[in-house]
Amino acid sequence: MAQPDYSPDVIERGRLLFARPIIFTKGCVSIPDLPPMDRIEIAFAGRSNVGKSSLINALCGTSGLARTSNTPGRTQELNIFESQSENLRMVDMPGYGFAKAPEPKVKAWTQLVHKYLTGRANLRRVYVLVDSRHGPKDNDLSVMNELDRAAVSYQVVLTKVDKPSAKDLESAVTRTAAIIAKRPAAHPDIIQTSSEKGTGLSQLRTEIAMLLED
Repeated sequence: MAQPDYSPDVIERGRLLFARPIIFTKGCVSIPDLPPMDRIEIAFAGRSNVGKSSLINALCGTSGLARTSNTPGRTQELNIFESQSENLRMVDMPGYGFAKAPEPKVKAWTQLVHKYLTGRANLRRVYVLVDSRHGPKDNDLSVMNELDRAAVSYQVVLTKVDKPSAKDLESAVTRTAAIIAKRPAAHPDIIQTSSEKGTGLSQLRTEIAMLLED
């Protein structure tokens, strides 16, 4: 799948957006903890260990902004990151699908994410991260269903694209494209990324910069 034909100006806008300071501001365990809806928000959703924190760090050009872990379910809050010079807030959501935590706590995270996704008028887009080695799984589809029902725009980001073979990656992209083709809230373009290699980061930065322009 070819990358969209962005203008040089909007690509540079995306680069500058993430060249400027973005800081962690707080972790929220309940909806009242969230900041006021005073700026554009984007959110990152995905299965546990899909690489959300690694992608946020790579996107912002830092190794320590979002905490990474080899233990699934490490992110247990809505972690808030804000640009110091732009009208942008990023939200790292708890991973779904597996977590080494008691069932009541997992249920509480699930309810928190549901309330967040359906109650933020300033939420401009959710980036649904999917491991390119596996493609969308049932709980990825459940999140997409919820976003479709809530009419929240979302875009699929394939992670770890340096890991599968070219043939397997092509298969994952094709299957993912077929899954989102008729979904009303899904962005048609799939972003292919590797936090380790830097693949797709420019495209993702550009897409986010375009949200600020709209």
